[in-house]
This record gives sequence, structure tokens and C-alpha cells, in this order.
Amino acid sequence: MELVKAMLELADDGDAEREDAGCGVLYGMIRDAGYKIGKRAEAEKASHMQKGNWR
Repeated sequence: MELVKAMLELADDGDAEREDAGCGVLYGMIRDAGYKIGKRAEAEKASHMQKGNWR
């Protein structure tokens, strides 16, 4: 989840300072990937917790 947080921060910072639409697309892709990774990580965590395998 630290990676997800870093990806979303990078996307926010980059979007705030971008100079053209191409950079906006790139930061949007990073943001989208971060959300997808976070959603999948949370699902995996829940699955492991349900099985009793989460420390």
C-alpha cells in the first residue's frame, strides 16, 4: 500500500506541474494503475484474513 500511496502522490504532484496534455495522460495512467493495484491488494488482504493467513 506504500507503493500505491507513492504512485498517487506522484500523479498528483506531476499533474499539478505538467506542461502539456501528454504528461497529463502519463500521470493519469500512473493514477489509474495505482488505484487498480490498491484495489487488488485490498482484495488479497481480505482473502488472506478470511483464511486466517494474515499477520
